[in-house]
Amino acid sequence: MVDAPDAEVREVYGTLTGAEEGADAREARNGLRHMVSLSVQKVADGLIEPKLVLAWLMNAVGAPAFLVSALVPIREAGALLPQVFLAGVVEARRIRKWVWVAGCAMQGVGAAGIAASALLFEGWAAGIAICLCLAVLALARAACSVSYKDILGKSVGKTRRGAVKGVAGSASSAAVVVFALLLVSGLLQDTGPLIAAVALAAGLWLLAALVFATLEERASEPQARQALDLTPLRNDPQFRRFIAARGALTATALAPPYLVLLTGGDGALQRLGALLLASAAAAFVSSYVWGRLSDRSSRQVLIVAGLAGALSMAAAALAGAFGWTEGLVAAPLILFVMQIAYQGVREARGTYLVDMAPKEARSTYAAIANTSIGLLLLAAGALGGALTVGGAIWALSGFALLSAIGAWIALGLHEVEKSEDPD
Repeated sequence: MVDAPDAEVREVYGTLTGAEEGADAREARNGLRHMVSLSVQKVADGLIEPKLVLAWLMNAVGAPAFLVSALVPIREAGALLPQVFLAGVVEARRIRKWVWVAGCAMQGVGAAGIAASALLFEGWAAGIAICLCLAVLALARAACSVSYKDILGKSVGKTRRGAVKGVAGSASSAAVVVFALLLVSGLLQDTGPLIAAVALAAGLWLLAALVFATLEERASEPQARQALDLTPLRNDPQFRRFIAARGALTATALAPPYLVLLTGGDGALQRLGALLLASAAAAFVSSYVWGRLSDRSSRQVLIVAGLAGALSMAAAALAGAFGWTEGLVAAPLILFVMQIAYQGVREARGTYLVDMAPKEARSTYAAIANTSIGLLLLAAGALGGALTVGGAIWALSGFALLSAIGAWIALGLHEVEKSEDPD
């Protein structure tokens, strides 16, 4: 018989995830800790958005354009490419939450360094310092990413994992919506408030680390693996298909800035502020729904989201060709749908990977997948850059085709949610 607090925790957890009799009190406590720590971390992510906040800060402190253009590659590649080398480190440990806790805390340190750099330096010095601190943050993010799916799989049952992440996505996006509205309104035009936002992000990462440290994780059997273990990629054809689908669906992440280029806005800050607002609003209304649907069939969510992304990108290209994106309705509406599709891909890809991977190799699967996607992101980004020679419309058309290909590849994936949970 559970005591009253545990009964209340199970009731809240059951309401949020749809778990009625399947989750015990331990899972309910852990699930709520996941939701809180992920929500806080995602708010920090929104406050330090490289495409908006950091780019504006770099311009404000006089950093050269070359360094400003390096922000997003540093963040994305730095967070993805090292993961295949970190998987063995994670799987050699019995208690793996400390990898996530350390990575989250280091992201806080990196964010604090960015805020300090913007306060203390100018020009090249500020730009180099911010880029170096962002590299620290990205590497720490890689440690969090490679360890998280294993920890989630150990502490939250199948059919509830997507809901846990979806709750965090929707809850955190509400705070980011407020921040985005302030940016679009023009109230945060000076460097002071933005530096304060970056400093707040540092504190939120530390708070997320403290919450996650209380997770009740069952010990794992340490796995001795090679530093670079590509066995799953060689032996698991479904894993290769998943990576191919996810790689093609990176179009949903890369396309939105090209729509912004078609809006004809007066200033980069306002255009990117609108992008952040659309992304946050889309996450708010769709993350939880996508998460619950992913618990039923993450494969089907990948297909639907991929097709929705393809249609929205095609609509963006068509609207741009007729000059409709310069109005006040078409571009924000298309961008909103595009970001909903991105949220669906984001929720489904994580849930699918956790549910398909053997429990003793989740970190390895996550590391190989993310490192592969890092490389595919660079390739897809280069493709988009090449297509922009003909204009943003060509880039959006190419990404629409790529997203449709991703949905087609996902058709051949297995329904992993209907199989027996290996845990």
